[in-house]
Amino acid sequence: MDARLTQASLEADPEQVHQGIQAIVGLGPAVFNGALIAWFWGQWNVVAVQLGLLLVLAFSNLVVSDWLAARFGRSMAETVRILLNVVGISVSGVMTHWPALVWIFVPYNLLWFYGLDRWSRARAAMYLVLVDAVALATGAEPGMALAFNLLGIFGFVLSERRASLMRGVLGQVLQQREQLEKAHQELQQLHQRAIEQERLSSLGMLAAGVAHEINNPMSFVTSNVNSMLRDLRDEPRLSETMKEYVDEVLPATLDGIRRVNSIVSDLRRFARGDPEAYVGFDLDAEVETAVRIAHGQLGHVRVEKELGGTGTVVGRPRQIVQVLVNLLVNAGQATAAGGVVRVTTSRDESTVRVDVRDTGTGMSEETKRHLFEPFFTTKPPGEGTGLGLSVVHGIVKSHGGHIEVRSEPGKGTCFSVRLPLVPLLLAYEPSSDGGMRRRTS
Repeated sequence: MDARLTQASLEADPEQVHQGIQAIVGLGPAVFNGALIAWFWGQWNVVAVQLGLLLVLAFSNLVVSDWLAARFGRSMAETVRILLNVVGISVSGVMTHWPALVWIFVPYNLLWFYGLDRWSRARAAMYLVLVDAVALATGAEPGMALAFNLLGIFGFVLSERRASLMRGVLGQVLQQREQLEKAHQELQQLHQRAIEQERLSSLGMLAAGVAHEINNPMSFVTSNVNSMLRDLRDEPRLSETMKEYVDEVLPATLDGIRRVNSIVSDLRRFARGDPEAYVGFDLDAEVETAVRIAHGQLGHVRVEKELGGTGTVVGRPRQIVQVLVNLLVNAGQATAAGGVVRVTTSRDESTVRVDVRDTGTGMSEETKRHLFEPFFTTKPPGEGTGLGLSVVHGIVKSHGGHIEVRSEPGKGTCFSVRLPLVPLLLAYEPSSDGGMRRRTS
């Protein structure tokens, strides 16, 4: 439920109130008319008029009013109903010379005029003016008119105030309900994300296990192919076919085996969940690792690398690989077949920088504003958790770095990650005076 729905509910409330009190509202005039008929019993002309008025007003209040409301709106229906009641009270007052039993209709009607729309006060004023004009013109006692007018006005004001307070309470209840529904939706999302994270964690453990199992037989394959190549090279007499194996086939096979071993090693290191210490690492080498891991998501694009010899950086290399894999996978998913994903690295005196550019669809300003929020995703349901870039942002910040994004719809995207050579928390150590000093080694 949003703010517009809350307002609509508040506006609909008067109509619900009208329907809810309709039965009680109809009971009052029936009792008052019954009292009038009993009081003037024997004056058959008065009794006949009162019975006629009772039937006509009951029919107009219960049937005609709803018919008009359905076709012309409640405001028009109320105006017509009030005019009919003015006619009814005037006829009854003239016939009975305005006793208290007739005047009682005035405050009674005013008690429930409030709440239907903004014209309620205007209709109440019109009602009083018309009834008083007819009453005073036909010989009603001014003191009686004043007394019941004052009773009606204060009853109207009190009813209006009470209804306003009730509407305020209703607004608070609707607002609380909206907040509860929003919190419930957020809890459902968190529950779903927790399930997704658990699934991803299980997949990571499974991947690490599979990589471990692959590593053992690959060790045998590597050793055996190496031995075969060595033995064949030692043979003095080889056929042309075997020479081709020695010169081309087996070296290419070993190269492929080394790539498989590298991928398995990268996967094992990437999938491990144990805490990682800050160590020195080669950023360019981690970029190569990330490209190998994300290869499956980049097969439809051309990957270009321009590594600037960043040298050794202090940090958590597995986390940095996670950052790069997320950025590369996102770039691959945003880029159509035949596009380009380009990775560049550079270094200055105190920082290193990695840029991941793509020629994909780009992002709007609205998307960029929410890009690093947890659970925000533009991917279809089931294809993204909305956690990747949030995690990326957290890792970069924990290293004392920052991440920037430049993007325009239809013109691709560039993520720039800048990291200090040494994270700030490692660049200083406690000093003897109780403060902090820069590490000397």
